[in-house]
Amino acid sequence: MLKPWGWLSILVIVLDQATKYLAETLLVMHQPIPVLPSFNLMLTYNTGAAFSFLADAGGWQRWFFLSLGVAVSVGLILWLYRLKPGENRLAVALALILGGAVGNLIDRAWLGQVIDFIQLYYDRWYWPAFNIADSAITIGAVLLVVDSLWSRNAEPVKPSTHGS
Repeated sequence: MLKPWGWLSILVIVLDQATKYLAETLLVMHQPIPVLPSFNLMLTYNTGAAFSFLADAGGWQRWFFLSLGVAVSVGLILWLYRLKPGENRLAVALALILGGAVGNLIDRAWLGQVIDFIQLYYDRWYWPAFNIADSAITIGAVLLVVDSLWSRNAEPVKPSTHGS
């Protein structure tokens, strides 16, 4: 039986893969389709990591990022299983990151690259294209930081041991 976070990870993976399939089916490579001001749909591929880091590395990066993705995913699964009851914010953050990591891992394993199709821009400044998996990883990372700060602030204040 899946824990509640497992369903969230699966939902991210299914949404990610479905939207990537639609992007590949309906969009033409590097031809933006305006959706809203500052938001286009545009098919592109990324053989590297975030912001196309190592995209032109010659092919070895595929195996490096595949290995890294598997290691991170296994680590996240173990972390999730070890959570205590009530650590819901942390579970949601980790489940989002796990779903995003697996979504991009599927692309790397099958295609050797990640499908990106969401393009945000302002004036002539364009953010690198991304996908649902990247969005889930980003939201999960922000929640992880928030949980870390929240948990730190929620700890009870220990009385001072200094004499008065």
